[in-house]
Amino acid sequence: MNNAVKKIAQVSQATVLSACIAQSAVAEAVSTPKDFDFLIGTWTVKHHQLKTRLAGGDEWIDFEGTTTAQTLMEGTANVDDNVLDKPTGRYRAVSLRAFDSKTKQWSIWWLDGRNVGTLDPPVRGSFANGAGTFYGDDVLDGKPIRVRFLWSDITADTCRWSQAFSPDGGKTWETNWVMNFTRVRSR
Repeated sequence: MNNAVKKIAQVSQATVLSACIAQSAVAEAVSTPKDFDFLIGTWTVKHHQLKTRLAGGDEWIDFEGTTTAQTLMEGTANVDDNVLDKPTGRYRAVSLRAFDSKTKQWSIWWLDGRNVGTLDPPVRGSFANGAGTFYGDDVLDGKPIRVRFLWSDITADTCRWSQAFSPDGGKTWETNWVMNFTRVRSR
C-alpha cells in the first residue's frame, strides 16, 4: 500500500473512531426532564469558595446560604433562588436550567444579583451514573476559560455542586467553589 492510501486509511479510521466516541457519549447520556427533580424544595447551603480564582491561591472562604428551587414549563425547566451570606455581605442569585429533548442535554445559566444586567454564558451537559457534568466557555479577567459544573453525592436530603475553571482548554482544572446542600424538611 502506498503512503497516500495509508494516510487515507488512517484518516478514515480516525473519523470512524471519533464518530463512535461521539455516538457512545450520546448513548451514555441518560438525561431526562426529571434529572433535577431532586433539587426541588428548600435547602440550607454551606459554601466553600476559593478567594481568588486561577491565581495559584489556596485561601478559601466559608459561608452559608439558602436555595429554593421550583419546576417551570411542565418540568422541562427549573429555577432556583439563592441567598448567599458571604462575609462581605448578602446577595442573591438565580440558576435557570432548561432541558433540550433533542440533544438530551441541560443548559444552565447563572444570574448574579450583584450584576443583574449580565446573564452568564450557559454550561451544557447531562447526567450519567448518578452525577451531572456540564461544560461551557466564559471569560475571566479578559482571558478565555472553560467552566465545569458537577452535581454529585445526590440523595433525598443532600447533594453537592462544584465549579471548576480551566485556563488551558480543559487540560487542567481548578475547583473554586463547592456547595453542600441539606434539605429543609417542613414540619
